[in-house]
Amino acid sequence: MRYGVKLKQTDEGYAIWCPYLPGCWSQGETEIEALENIKDAIESYLECMEELNSDGELHNS
Repeated sequence: MRYGVKLKQTDEGYAIWCPYLPGCWSQGETEIEALENIKDAIESYLECMEELNSDGELHNS
């Protein structure tokens, strides 16, 4: 699956985040490095969400 990301140049390099995955962000000294780093961040984010969602029971409130 592919996710859109936003990239912003900063004084320290590039900040990058995925608006569809709250809290999923990264950075890099170059645009290419930032793009590689966000791929890892998205993968880790999705693995964590899968683990959290598989560990508990679903309750209606």
